[in-house]
Amino acid sequence: MKKKTQKKKWTSRRHLFMRNLTNPFFSFFAWLIYGAKVDRFREAKKRQFLILFNHQTDYDQFFVGMAFPGAVYYVASEDLFSNGFVSSLLRFAVAPIPIKKSTTDLRAIINCLKVTGEGGTIAMAPEGNRTYSGKTCYIKPSVADLAKKLNLPIAIFRIEGGYGVKPRWSDVARRGRMHAYVSRVIEPEEYGTMPTEELYETICRELYVDEAVPDGCFPHKKSAEYLERAVYVCPKCGLSEWESHGEHIHCKKCGMGARYLATKELAGNGEPFPFRFVGEWYDYQENFIRSLDLAPYREMPMYTDSVRLFEVILYHRKRTISSDVRLSLFGDRYELAYNGETHVLPFDKVRAASVLGRNKLNIYFEDVLYQIKGNKRFNALKYVNIYYHAVSGKKADKSGELQFLGL
Repeated sequence: MKKKTQKKKWTSRRHLFMRNLTNPFFSFFAWLIYGAKVDRFREAKKRQFLILFNHQTDYDQFFVGMAFPGAVYYVASEDLFSNGFVSSLLRFAVAPIPIKKSTTDLRAIINCLKVTGEGGTIAMAPEGNRTYSGKTCYIKPSVADLAKKLNLPIAIFRIEGGYGVKPRWSDVARRGRMHAYVSRVIEPEEYGTMPTEELYETICRELYVDEAVPDGCFPHKKSAEYLERAVYVCPKCGLSEWESHGEHIHCKKCGMGARYLATKELAGNGEPFPFRFVGEWYDYQENFIRSLDLAPYREMPMYTDSVRLFEVILYHRKRTISSDVRLSLFGDRYELAYNGETHVLPFDKVRAASVLGRNKLNIYFEDVLYQIKGNKRFNALKYVNIYYHAVSGKKADKSGELQFLGL
């Protein structure tokens, strides 16, 4: 008789050991760099949870780990798993659950069910993106479906003040205070009788944070630096490019400028600036794009950038295609020019586009995943916003039906 092969478990005691070993270091780092107060969730005991958290900083997953006593299995972007040895080390130490960003990933759902079946706690940021504006990003309705499938208590983990301390578009952490804590637990008995739509609305409401308010002081001499990663529309001249230095940012076309204050507020340079916070500017920018006629930009590019181009071999590595590429954004396509040839990526053959980290761009073209890296001032966001505007993807959000622009 053949022996039955035993399926390899996802969870392991090793993951709890690694969490306990590294937690003191991460806790000290969170206090030192982020000024973070993380409330331990003492009610966790030995229960399983689905932890849902809003995404403000590149350190959010560590705040979750500091609050919960056991091993936590994080749903993480596939980019994390395509970095060779580093990815292998992460798999060994914490075994995150990979998910393909901006696409439906049935494999990720199956893996979540596997971890749940083995008694593991799962954590995820249902936005799938860190906020550029200080406001919680769009949350896919599928998070409610997943929650119902897993049938675990849902721990709502709120992170507040993270945008003030470390905005996504910035390279530096500012002095300030932030708070991370479990604000609510939704038990299966409570949401089991809820319609899926009601559960989705509850999750969105509980995770929503708007930091476009002067709720603290976050000083830094480079407070505005690299804000141009988040903004590309000028309130005076429309589509534009911006450049920042220190506390100041200005439009390269018309010269309009602003200063980013320690209170997160914007102040005009020599003339009034129409937005008090980046969040207001960001909303204006999205509405501008939603009403933009792309027809004139099918013959001439809206933007061009010098970038490096990679192919992502999913769950393995990244292959450099060229380090000298001219990327052009048209109203109906991307163009990549390198080695004397121009490669056209029509939007109708692009499956998705997404921003990773501060300003990396992923383009899912047919069966290939391209990753694009520009210089420090590269704005990847416009390449995502224009793509989604062009393909007219519509998603419901908290304020009604709006055209989804990728974040």
